[in-house]
Amino acid sequence: MTRRAAEIRLDALLRTACDVISQRGLANTRTADVAEAAGVSQALVFYHFATKDRLLAQAFAYAVEQDLARLDMVVRSSAPPLAKLRRMLRLYTPSGRPTSWSMWIDGWSESLRTPELERLSRRLDLRWREDLAAVIAQGVREGTFECADPAGAAWRISAVMDGLAVQLAVHERVISRRQFVEWVRLVTARELGLEPAQLD
Repeated sequence: MTRRAAEIRLDALLRTACDVISQRGLANTRTADVAEAAGVSQALVFYHFATKDRLLAQAFAYAVEQDLARLDMVVRSSAPPLAKLRRMLRLYTPSGRPTSWSMWIDGWSESLRTPELERLSRRLDLRWREDLAAVIAQGVREGTFECADPAGAAWRISAVMDGLAVQLAVHERVISRRQFVEWVRLVTARELGLEPAQLD
C-alpha cells in the first residue's frame, strides 16, 4: 500500500468510524463494527489505530476538527469582531440533525473513563474558548465590545451554550432552536455591552 493510499484508507476509516459512533455511541462502538461498516478486516483497523481507545479518540478528533476548521475560517477572516462573533455563535448552534453535537456530548461523557479521550476533548474544547476570547478581546480593543474580562466572558458564554445545546440535542422539544438562539444572544449581549438585536 502506498503512503497516499494508506492516508486515503485512514481518512475513509475515520469517516466510517464517525458514522458508526453517531449511530451506536462511543461506549457501544466496537472495532468489529467499524471494520464491518468499512468493508475491511479488523486487523486493518488495528493496524491504523492499535487500540479501540485510540480509534475512538481519533474518530472524535476527526469529527471535531471539521467544526474547528470552520471556526478557523471565521477567526482568521478580515471581518470585524462583531461579524466574527455572530458567525461563531451560528457555528456553535445545533442545527438539523445535531451529529457533531452528539459526538461532543458523547465525547465529554466517555472522557470521564478514557484518559486519552479526556486529554483530547479538553484540548479541543479549550481551543474554542480561546478563539472566542480572542475575538472578544479584539472587539474590546476596537471599542466594539465593553468587557473587562474577555477570557471569563468566553467561558460564561460557552457554558450557557453548552448547557442549552445539550438540552436541544438530547431532550427533544424541551427547548426550541429559536429559544436557544434568543437566550444565547441575550447572555452574549449582556457580557459584551451590546443589545441582543446587534447579534442577529
